[in-house]
Amino acid sequence: MRYGAVFPQTEIGDDPGAVRAYAQAIEEMGYEYLLAYDHVLGADTSVRPNWTGPYNAETNFHEPFVLFGYLAGITQRIELVTGIIILPQRQTALVAKQAAEVDVLSGGRLRLGIGIGWNDVEYESLNEDFHNRGKRSEEQVKVLRELWTKPVVTYEGRWHHIDAAGIKPLPVQRPIPIYFGGGRTDGVLRRIAKLGDGWMPQTRPDDNGRALVEKFRDFVAEAGREPSDVGLDARVSVLEGMDVALVNAEQWDDIGARYVGVNTMKAGFTTVDQHLNALREFKESVS
Repeated sequence: MRYGAVFPQTEIGDDPGAVRAYAQAIEEMGYEYLLAYDHVLGADTSVRPNWTGPYNAETNFHEPFVLFGYLAGITQRIELVTGIIILPQRQTALVAKQAAEVDVLSGGRLRLGIGIGWNDVEYESLNEDFHNRGKRSEEQVKVLRELWTKPVVTYEGRWHHIDAAGIKPLPVQRPIPIYFGGGRTDGVLRRIAKLGDGWMPQTRPDDNGRALVEKFRDFVAEAGREPSDVGLDARVSVLEGMDVALVNAEQWDDIGARYVGVNTMKAGFTTVDQHLNALREFKESVS
């Protein structure tokens, strides 16, 4: 199993030196990937009294593709993973271009985690349709893979029209691996089982989580694929204590996760060094 670090998006601040120090430190510790969350816009809750989302206009978010372009030049080994890019609120061809560029600049170290998101305010501001985002994302994945593997693409779909056009440079990985987030409903799980290179389950490795993974693997088989065709990238958090995080990581290993990302956000840390110390303790404990 490969261990990654969840980039502390909401807590690291806007100092590029801190971002650089964090990324280089986790690479030196032996973490194999860095995972970054995505939100383009935050909602102003002062005019939305019923807002229930976990993020708002005051929440810090670095843009993942720009962030990874920066990190590609100051790291050498770690995989750069979006967890997740909210794909249907972005233009597909532009995502293909940006992802290909990160993959080129990093020497083939990008893994694209995608999802459909929950923030209708963000969709409205980006001039995209919130209500068809699930089905539209299926076509987006097909278009991404076409653009990543062919120098010239002609594609006619429900939401995409490309007439003899392509991106250059093409990525190192052809295609770039695509992992899906979400997956609480059968319909979404079937979509991931059919189209995904992997799944990022948002669940604990308890009995309910195990049952959900088993259901997902049944859907993978129904899609005519082998379990090894679709990897699992799970999360553990130090919020409830390091002992709990370590037990959860062991349980994910038993379930068969390919990756486990360690999240240090919301654990009361106020400095980059505190985040790094927790990651160092975790890594030393599982080595």
